[in-house]
Amino acid sequence: MMAAVAARELADGEVVFVGIGLPNLACNLARRTHAPHLVLIYESGAVGAVPERLPVSIGDPALVTGSLMVCGMAGVFQLMLQNGRIEVGFLGGAQVDRYGNINTTVIGPYERPAVRLPGSGGAAEIAIHAKRTLIVSKLNPRAFPERVDFITSPGQRPDGKRRRELGMPGAGPVKVITDKAILEADEESGEMTLAALYPGVAVGDVQAGVGWPLARRARLGEVAPPTETELHLLRDVLDPRKLYLKG
Repeated sequence: MMAAVAARELADGEVVFVGIGLPNLACNLARRTHAPHLVLIYESGAVGAVPERLPVSIGDPALVTGSLMVCGMAGVFQLMLQNGRIEVGFLGGAQVDRYGNINTTVIGPYERPAVRLPGSGGAAEIAIHAKRTLIVSKLNPRAFPERVDFITSPGQRPDGKRRRELGMPGAGPVKVITDKAILEADEESGEMTLAALYPGVAVGDVQAGVGWPLARRARLGEVAPPTETELHLLRDVLDPRKLYLKG
């Protein structure tokens, strides 16, 4: 469901900065369905990648064959991301808070963390510079606290300030695609707000997965389940070994 919903967020011809995991699966699903001209850029330097199989890492050789260009990481970040050429960025994290701030650095105080996480990688740059960012994450209260323990990648209100005040050119996280619903950033408050429910999911199910009183749109949307074509592509063509569709 999450892969199908994320794929539908992408328009044909868009330039997408994609990592490994469900976002990677979603991008390749979009290319096989409604967005054949999607341009995929990977952090390792593969630009316009057209992998014949699902890559297992950003360094997978499948990304190189048939790509438009292969460059260094500095080229990807400086010439493309910071230059405003990336239209969509996908991110996930250990924590996502009320305003879409993402934590991939530490759980607990920074000086004495309970858990030390991998860090930013390119995530902070994506959250700042991509024209819009989509977050993909499963709901649970530990992953969705009211305030993250550390802001690795800025959301709509990092430390209470608007993005424009801090000179951030991109729109930041505009949607959170979860396993139960879609959250969207409110234009005025910047708060992540319940916008649409998956089939069979109640508002209370979503509220139970976040650590703050969840605001919601006056009229909630309904998300259609994956089509037979989407399921076939996901299960039989893109991920037959269930690298990502482990459930």
